[in-house]
Amino acid sequence: MKDIQSQSDHRRINIRKVGVKEISYPVTVLDKARKVQNTVAKVNMYVNLPHQFKGTHMSRFIEILNRFHGHIDLKSFHLVLREMKTKLQAESAHMEIEFPYFLKKKTHSGHRTDICEYICKMHGSFEKIDALTLEVRVPIAPPTPEQSTTGLPESLGHWGFAHIRLHFRNFIWLEDLIQMVEKITSHNLKWSMEMPKPSNYDLSVEKIAKALGEKLSAHPDIQWFEVSVENLSKGFSTFATIRSISDL
Repeated sequence: MKDIQSQSDHRRINIRKVGVKEISYPVTVLDKARKVQNTVAKVNMYVNLPHQFKGTHMSRFIEILNRFHGHIDLKSFHLVLREMKTKLQAESAHMEIEFPYFLKKKTHSGHRTDICEYICKMHGSFEKIDALTLEVRVPIAPPTPEQSTTGLPESLGHWGFAHIRLHFRNFIWLEDLIQMVEKITSHNLKWSMEMPKPSNYDLSVEKIAKALGEKLSAHPDIQWFEVSVENLSKGFSTFATIRSISDL
């Protein structure tokens, strides 16, 4: 069958983005404690085509993805991008995967272990060199009160979220990044359950964002980052965003 999509187009109009999105796909991600963790991701794949091509067969994206079935990690991420660019004769290739990541952690009282969910995203692009960013959304919540009786655990809900986006020089475990964020946010919320609060108590999105920015800036394996802290209020929310100097 003639490949109409790959024929020359004399109108000289570049296609900025063409691809497939919202693909539900099983992936394997690295887990520090258990080596690997199986999860299901939403995948977006697209390319930038030069003006001489009319388009591309969308099935080729799925074919490339299936070659790496179940083994999408930092190494294979680069390989997928390179194959997309080569096979589709594109100027640049892009792929995004968003997936839930699960961690076991002890509650504030230490009497119970919960399984917590964190939404993570990896975005990669390849033109002349590879560029890969990692994103993670970490819930911010005050510690739950002590509970001595049986029954359903008490919950105070979420204060908000910390959204972290970064590019790293060297590999960083997701668990280590999440724990680093939670150490900062739990410190800033440590007075949320106590009365009276100290006179110098100042809990704000600005304060948490700055504290996270200072911690990430000091990490030797992080090249640049962006932090956005959001506080969920009734009827509205507040937020603060901070970026590393190298990203400005």
